[in-house]
Amino acid sequence: MEAVVRACAREGWPARVAAVISNRPDAAGLAFAAANGIETNAVDHRKFETREAFDQALSRSIDRFEPDLVVLAGFMRVLTDAFVERYAGRMINIHPSLLPAFPGLKTHQQALNAGVRVHGASVHFVTPALDHGPIIAQAAVPVLAGDDPAALANRVLAVEHIIYPRAVRWFVDGRLAIDGERVVLTPPEPQWLFADIAGEGV
Repeated sequence: MEAVVRACAREGWPARVAAVISNRPDAAGLAFAAANGIETNAVDHRKFETREAFDQALSRSIDRFEPDLVVLAGFMRVLTDAFVERYAGRMINIHPSLLPAFPGLKTHQQALNAGVRVHGASVHFVTPALDHGPIIAQAAVPVLAGDDPAALANRVLAVEHIIYPRAVRWFVDGRLAIDGERVVLTPPEPQWLFADIAGEGV
């Protein structure tokens, strides 16, 4: 989220971050947003008896700001189908793996257990299927000898901070279209990033 906010300001996007909303009242991102003049709200999921009730409250909070795009960033709740369908085509997520590989949690441990030589992150439109949906951009990083989940996570995080703001900017500029299971970027440019050992794009 911070990377998106900073890129929007630095690059002068024809857009603004309308609000930052969290299901955790103590989330550090809320303090960051407030310090940067962005409205905030917390919808504590622990106060709701059902997932549906929480999602309804969350959607009411979101809709107050009339966003063109909902950006999930570090949001670890599974959303109901009704919520996802409400924002179909205008909600995106970043997942720390090269989807469709390693959906769900503990992706870095999954990658190490599988013995893959490259790992990474994917930005995708959100659909009712968990960690699924048309892929907007991906970034790949090497898996090195001696890696543990923390080291691999840090390498992936570095490229997440590159591709997520880039994908949001493409949406803002009206360059993304969904064609079945594929995302078309117009005019075309690489929708992938290969990182070197340090995690920097090449």
